[in-house]
Amino acid sequence: MAVTAAMVKELRDRTGAGVMDAKKALEQADGDQSKAEELLKEHGLADAAKRAGRETSEGLVQSYIHPGSRIGTLVEVNCETDFVARTDEFQELTKSLAMQIAAMSPKYIDRDSVPDDEENVPDEEVLLTQAYIRDPSISVNELIQQVNAKTGENIKIRRFERFALGE
Repeated sequence: MAVTAAMVKELRDRTGAGVMDAKKALEQADGDQSKAEELLKEHGLADAAKRAGRETSEGLVQSYIHPGSRIGTLVEVNCETDFVARTDEFQELTKSLAMQIAAMSPKYIDRDSVPDDEENVPDEEVLLTQAYIRDPSISVNELIQQVNAKTGENIKIRRFERFALGE
């Protein structure tokens, strides 16, 4: 099947992939949009694993105050360059993470940050393993990996704090 520019544009709009990546994925998937999207996702996750060791020294500190001003959060999310930190995708990610922390009240960023003396910490207390509040079919870690694939940079949550009146 011949891949048209309209097909490439549609896939790019849905995934944020580059023109050539979208075209290659569509060619491999014989024009099937959903199969091409899966191929891009797999490729993006593979690329994300390669980037995992890169230093993340730029980023944003995002705040969120829940309506009623009884809960607030601060989260520091790091990336590799200030260029990516200014993109809409990265800024939307930091806002979503701040809201996630306010709503779900995690105690730890990931399993590595859980103290050795604590056993059997449920997934709900670990931010990266929580179901994402806007789309429970994915985890917070998968959300970050999606943005990682779109931006082409390593993205990490460095720290967060949740404040609640009376706690």
